[in-house]
Amino acid sequence: MRSLVRRVLLLALVLTPSAWAEAPVAEATATAPAAHPPGAAIASGHRLATEAGLQILREGGNAFDAAVAVSSTLSVVEPISSGLGGGGFFLLHDARTGKDVMLDARETAPESATPAAFLDAKGELDRDRSINGPWSAGIPGLPAALVELATKHGRLPLRQSLAPAIRIARDGFPVYARMAEGYQSRRKVMERYPGTREVYLRNGRPIAEGDVFKQPELANTLQLLADKGFDGFYRGATAKKLLAGVKQAGGRWTAQELAGYTVKERTPIRFDYKGWTITTAPPPSSGGIALASMLQILEGYDLKAMDPVHRVHLTVEAMRRAYRDRTFFLGDPDFTHVPQRILLSKDYAVGLRSTINPDKATPSDLLSGQPTPLEDDETTHFSIIDGEGNRVGATQTVNLLYGSGLIPKGTGVLLNNEMDDFALRPGTPNAFGVMGYAANAPKPGKRPLSSMSPTFMENADKAIVLGTPGGSRIITMVLLGILGYDDGLSAQQVAALPRYHHQWLPDVIEAETGTFDAATAKGLEAMGHTLKLPGDTAEEGHGSSHVWGNLQTVEWDKRRNVLSGGSDPRNEVGSAEILLAAPAP
Repeated sequence: MRSLVRRVLLLALVLTPSAWAEAPVAEATATAPAAHPPGAAIASGHRLATEAGLQILREGGNAFDAAVAVSSTLSVVEPISSGLGGGGFFLLHDARTGKDVMLDARETAPESATPAAFLDAKGELDRDRSINGPWSAGIPGLPAALVELATKHGRLPLRQSLAPAIRIARDGFPVYARMAEGYQSRRKVMERYPGTREVYLRNGRPIAEGDVFKQPELANTLQLLADKGFDGFYRGATAKKLLAGVKQAGGRWTAQELAGYTVKERTPIRFDYKGWTITTAPPPSSGGIALASMLQILEGYDLKAMDPVHRVHLTVEAMRRAYRDRTFFLGDPDFTHVPQRILLSKDYAVGLRSTINPDKATPSDLLSGQPTPLEDDETTHFSIIDGEGNRVGATQTVNLLYGSGLIPKGTGVLLNNEMDDFALRPGTPNAFGVMGYAANAPKPGKRPLSSMSPTFMENADKAIVLGTPGGSRIITMVLLGILGYDDGLSAQQVAALPRYHHQWLPDVIEAETGTFDAATAKGLEAMGHTLKLPGDTAEEGHGSSHVWGNLQTVEWDKRRNVLSGGSDPRNEVGSAEILLAAPAP
């Protein structure tokens, strides 16, 4: 494909209120008719991943081929956040058919993952076992998703789309600050395991910022995946090494569990909000239902006309109610009845809205108890639109910083710690402080509830892809992004928006630096809200800089036929880039 590359690299901005207000936009303009975008746009959490996706587009691939390249490269350059040992959700729009589908590549619980396996002798949750080492790891889904993307949706061979990731794993890349700092915060756990020590220690010294980080074993694992597809990871040499490494570390996986992993095709959730069609992730993501609930509650208010105090108050009250329902009703739909039709209904939202006092906070304990029947700092997200109008929004993860900390020897694959996303002991919060009950209890083969929320927005004028990491805050950060776009903000302004969060329990509004001025904070407290502002605690984010997200978004303005991208300034290595199609000769 002949192309003219016009790139705008969104370098990290100093996070200040002025940066939020004046953040630059990555934009490429063209005068062609708007039947199709004028080219392609990719926004991801690392510039090498964005460049890998652009390379595949230049080689003739579509958005789905580019997604393979971006996802696999992020697995190499963001081991702190995601990898072949984790999973994810891939929201796809096929421009030719007009159909949307979500590929559910969430990790599955092994047969050994019963609730009792995570309790100590006193019947209390063994937190070390639930977040560290082999027992915390589910059967990975990301490699299967890459195969599915290439074989069912792409037009290039899997080998070609994986080539950039293999090269970077072999040749190395510079270690960045967040990666080195994250290792230090998880060092004691990661150095328990010989396979992890071999990758992250150099002559006994841990990785440091500026080091060239090479992963030859991971390159070999990726090459086997490229050569043999599904069997290159889930059967054969790689599978044997994974099983041996888990066993050596004290865990139990079986060959049948690996070979039996399947990617699930799920129907996305779709609903309307003030002229926008929102398409987002269904269960086992909790994001789509929660977003629908919050937005349909807020649809009854004129947020644009409100003063900041009342706008935040009503948004928080919507968050509070959606997270209450998340706790009790949501889980893997293959194992749990999820009352999706009722939770998504506008009548239900009207009922929830009627319980909100416009001038007074609702204490969460008044919403506690099961209502009448009707998640991951370290995650990563990327967004893609190609020149045909295909779209991909993908959020992938290993859960906490560096997942379980375990790399089975000879694989280079860092395993996830997604078992902590189950309700391992009902009524006990997970590492993100999120409560869980029976709907999200672990069972062999079950997928844990997730907050990952890749999302499309579309109306007559625009088509948008957005998403972010951030554990249980993902859903509220995507909500604020949607509201920002509805306010008329640009892609980069949306990516840089200041953020706040409420998740029912604990009953506090959390906010990052600079989100609320003194008058807004005082007004919210006068309404009965409790605020948790920066400096109130030292542990937030479990050592992660992604506690307030790493939002990646791309936008196609169909009226002006303009592509733009936004990459979160909280991340020092992210980028959004535009690839313009070459003009006709």
